[in-house]
Amino acid sequence: MENAAQVINKIRDALGSVIRGKADVIDLVLVGLLSAGHVLVEDVPGVGKTTLAKALARALAMDFARVQFTPDLLPADILGANVLDPRDGSFRFQEGPIFTQILLADEINRASPRTQSALLEAMSEAQVTLDGTTRALPKPFFVLATQNPTDYQGTYPLPEAQLDRFRARISVGYPIEDEELEVIYARRESDPIELVEPVADGEMVAHLQALVRSVRVEREVGRYLLRIVRSTRDHKDLELGVSPRGALALFRAAQAHALLQGRDYVSPEDVQSLVGPILAHRLRLSHQAKYAGRSAEHLMLEVLDRVAVPT
Repeated sequence: MENAAQVINKIRDALGSVIRGKADVIDLVLVGLLSAGHVLVEDVPGVGKTTLAKALARALAMDFARVQFTPDLLPADILGANVLDPRDGSFRFQEGPIFTQILLADEINRASPRTQSALLEAMSEAQVTLDGTTRALPKPFFVLATQNPTDYQGTYPLPEAQLDRFRARISVGYPIEDEELEVIYARRESDPIELVEPVADGEMVAHLQALVRSVRVEREVGRYLLRIVRSTRDHKDLELGVSPRGALALFRAAQAHALLQGRDYVSPEDVQSLVGPILAHRLRLSHQAKYAGRSAEHLMLEVLDRVAVPT
């Protein structure tokens, strides 16, 4: 556990040298990665979403690919396809960019639903099935997707099935003044991302992912987590509550969060700190709640207030 804490802190420092003043964002990305999930970063352009993905790949010395999602993007452009070899007339499989360890799906909501759905199997099972043949993806496999929530022209809202595949939905936000000043001056002569040195590798990430699964969750904490989840299923302002997949996502994320805090057990505070980024995007608000200006994050806070915390 001590060695894991040292590695995690090195990763934090490497990412923090590029993404200034966003320790909470970095931790949520690491929660997604170490819990073997995926992360959706939803924010306005220019706050560092792409930079975060690139810095993560450099710090972890993992294979990295970027796909710019556009309306004309086809599933084969991501997954790959069987192409004809003119030398012998046979077909061979040409791997798409998804055959990597870290995939940046940039502006994912600009692709058609058909193309978005091409990621479902890959994100759930780390494999791709084409023409009846299933091919495993490299491990670890991590998708960091981005979208701009303020731009609706030429976009396709992500369906619930797609959103449910993301372990967490987060936003970066604007930096405070002093941190933004540091960002400006850090880029006077070069890009700080070029100075990021590898501090871990895919094998170490896989080891940390295995370590996450060994983090202890007492039954009372697990029951507390489940009461939060179940409270969303009969909430008067929700048409769609959290699924069992969402419950498992929160369970695994809480284990990863505990590991990031240097503990080998999950506390109720781990669960409480994650309900927004892990559960809010899995909810569908009623029409009345939308018209009243309610948000999923606000509803999750209400749910937390109603559920008794184990002692």
